[in-house]
Amino acid sequence: MSLSMTKALIIAAPRSGSGKTTITLALLAAWRRRGVAVRAGKSGPDYIDPAFHAAASGQPGVNLDAWAMAPALLSGIAAGAVAGCDLFVIESSMGLFDGIDAPAGRSGAAADLARRFALPVVLVLDVSGQSQSAAAVAQGFARHDAGVRVVGVILNQVASPRHRAGVQSAMDRIGMPVLGAMPRDTGLVLPERHLGLVQALEHGDLDARLTHLADAAETHLDLDAIAALAADFMPEPTSGEALPPPGQRIALASDAAFSFIYPHLLQGWRRNGAEIHPFSPLAGQGPNETCDVCWLPGGYPELHAGALATGTGFWSALRQFAETRPVHGECGGYMVLGTHLQDAEGIQHPMAGLLGHATSAHKRKLHLGYREATIIGDSVIGRNGQRLRGHEFHYASVTDPGTDAAFADLADGTGQSLGASGGRRGLVSGTFFHAIARSDFPA
Repeated sequence: MSLSMTKALIIAAPRSGSGKTTITLALLAAWRRRGVAVRAGKSGPDYIDPAFHAAASGQPGVNLDAWAMAPALLSGIAAGAVAGCDLFVIESSMGLFDGIDAPAGRSGAAADLARRFALPVVLVLDVSGQSQSAAAVAQGFARHDAGVRVVGVILNQVASPRHRAGVQSAMDRIGMPVLGAMPRDTGLVLPERHLGLVQALEHGDLDARLTHLADAAETHLDLDAIAALAADFMPEPTSGEALPPPGQRIALASDAAFSFIYPHLLQGWRRNGAEIHPFSPLAGQGPNETCDVCWLPGGYPELHAGALATGTGFWSALRQFAETRPVHGECGGYMVLGTHLQDAEGIQHPMAGLLGHATSAHKRKLHLGYREATIIGDSVIGRNGQRLRGHEFHYASVTDPGTDAAFADLADGTGQSLGASGGRRGLVSGTFFHAIARSDFPA
């Protein structure tokens, strides 16, 4: 199948845990196998799912965030993503209408994208534990917002043909198309951990899993009918970057402990002439000496704290680099810049000591939500007073704040102050805050 122009649709659900990612990956893998040039985006802040989207589609994933990204930036990223693409699939985060209290179209919900781009929504319904009642859920979502068009449902976790028939008859009565029904199958479920799915790069059998998902989609979903419901998608191209590159030669920590960096940032940095030089702290590597800045992204350093603590090559190279060039750490990167990191078992491991705080993943406490950061003092990601939009998502806590100057003042997505955050000392800075885009990007 080859489409004359890019078509797009949104895969959403009433809530998290409904199976959106499984269904999205199954569709991507099956369409790709049929020769469709398919690509995917994720609404809202998410590092893990876009990597799975990339593996299933063969094309880099993107994030589209209606709260953190101004409309012009949102359109520009979307336009770049669909170039040369037949079918673009956006996977919703959480529930279709779940966002924050914000001006119209800027809540961060997938529904914002449906309205802005006039995209149809296919609703994934986990029907375990219910039958005809699923139609009431579907009808409620279809009628909730006149600007959001629900064009059909995919049933998930179907127990038997009789179960499907009961749901199907109720959907027929309200005129809601059923586009497929996935059975209960533990082989289709991807393993999870505390920040979401186990990362794509950690699955040695990912190709086999995607093949299984594509087979399931061919068997249980109406791929042609779903594709036929997609709408023309021609977002307006815009210029400008979400976040200027922090340097022209960027040493980027990249392995199973450090993998949380948004694709649109890397793409924007490269378009702006920057070079990205990955290195693996877990392999004992340090930042490339030819680079002018080092970026330590988030990830799972708490799962690898013991290996990191003994990686003397990484520590010595990082400390030497920080003497003359900037080093910035986000979330997991911020944790390793401190003096110590306590892992989930309560074992304390020495870290870089380039900042004076200490962190712990022993007693988990969820820190989650949109954030607007006002930078305190010039840094590699912005000047004093500049505002950035992003988020926090971590279970670790600061056990010793140290005495470093704060990196930024934080507010939540509704503007409520959360106080100072992070630290900076000399050329080193870090924070639990993940940057997505500048707040001052043109609307």
